[in-house]
Amino acid sequence: MDVLKITVATEFLPEHSDWVHDRYAFAYHIGIANQGSEVLILRRRHWEITDALAHTEVVDGEGVIGQQPVLVPGERFEYSSGAQLRTPWGQMQGRYQFERADGSRFWAPIPQFELKAPVRLQ
Repeated sequence: MDVLKITVATEFLPEHSDWVHDRYAFAYHIGIANQGSEVLILRRRHWEITDALAHTEVVDGEGVIGQQPVLVPGERFEYSSGAQLRTPWGQMQGRYQFERADGSRFWAPIPQFELKAPVRLQ
């Protein structure tokens, strides 16, 4: 069994988007479940956000949404954040760095997921 289960759901945010000026806003909702037997602390994140024109933005930083959550065995942490693209679709992928109680660290991959605005008919 994997130590972590990471789930992702996305949504297009039309109220924060501007079709005329090629700005498309998306929210993503992440769930992280600690399925292992050790306490884990989420220390860092790394995202690669790529639009349909292959323009990639890399985001690195400490924790998520200003937090470094502690996940005890069996616990789930959820958060939401956002991304903006210059095209109506793109993708994200990344990884989280976790720290164990003994101070050792490891990276957990976040599977690639798509960001898609609905088809807009002229």
